[in-house]
Amino acid sequence: MPAMPSTPPLLAQHTLAVGDGHVLHVAEYGHPQGQPVLLLHGGPGSGQTPLLRSFFTGQAWRIVAPDQRGAGASTPAGATAHNSTAQLLADLRLLRQQLGIARWCVVGGSWGATLALAHALDEPQAVQALLLRALFLARPDDITGFFHRDAALHPAAHAAFTAAVAPQALDAATLNVALHGERAATVAQAWWAWEQALSGAPPRPAPEPAALLPRYRVQAHYLAQGCWLQQPPLLARCAGLPQVPTWLLHGTADRICPPEGAQALARVAPQVRLQWVASAGHDPSHPAIAAAMRQVLGEMEAQASAPGGPSAGPLPSRPAIPPGDRPPYSAGEGQT
Repeated sequence: MPAMPSTPPLLAQHTLAVGDGHVLHVAEYGHPQGQPVLLLHGGPGSGQTPLLRSFFTGQAWRIVAPDQRGAGASTPAGATAHNSTAQLLADLRLLRQQLGIARWCVVGGSWGATLALAHALDEPQAVQALLLRALFLARPDDITGFFHRDAALHPAAHAAFTAAVAPQALDAATLNVALHGERAATVAQAWWAWEQALSGAPPRPAPEPAALLPRYRVQAHYLAQGCWLQQPPLLARCAGLPQVPTWLLHGTADRICPPEGAQALARVAPQVRLQWVASAGHDPSHPAIAAAMRQVLGEMEAQASAPGGPSAGPLPSRPAIPPGDRPPYSAGEGQT
């Protein structure tokens, strides 16, 4: 197995109580005087990894890397109560306030790109630039297609995934129940194998069920609810994205988040600079993906350093979440 690329040094670790029993783990990397950048992991539920921060080089960045509710080192692990997109957006508002960051660049892949778009729509004044990778738009076809679109290409993995939840149909709602049942470990391992088959990643040992279950419980919870991004659809709202530099990298062979979604966003938001990564799939460790990420981060660094770039200075005094403010998407069943 190739060695993991070097990553920026750890600056600090924090815990942030966000309410309803959730405590986020937040790590900062890079340089304390670097340009602030919010690094959003995928999933939902996957948590931060060294790979995600390995794309950042030099001393240019102050990387803020939270584990979202129920993910990574945040507690309680795998918790789905009080866990919705609206609540993740509220957490990002609170985090930015607590760290005293006025504006930051935002980087995210897959679900991290989804959340980055939602955050830019929620707090446009806080976003200096966006770097999106392997875009997931959370449309109904994106969700159902993940489970069935490429069954013919990977029949063995799909058959095992289907058998794990039989006799019920294979869909997000069924998985949301099955991951809390007697066969939860089998279901999680079958999901992981299906995801690996689609991702284009090199073969790797399966994690233990204890590591997979929290991740997939959160992911199934979100997918079963359409990620709370259906009313109105996220794509339709993206016409109102802030007019900031926005890069979108997408592999032409991505089978988890098909390239059509990237094209759809570029049509709705003309400021999006869509860059295809030839022959790459969904795996962020693909050499061409990694090279493209580092190249664009270099461009972002140059632009962020120009006058008007992000500031880590003090913010005007105000409550972290103003009373009476309502998030753009209802928390819905995430409150349960």
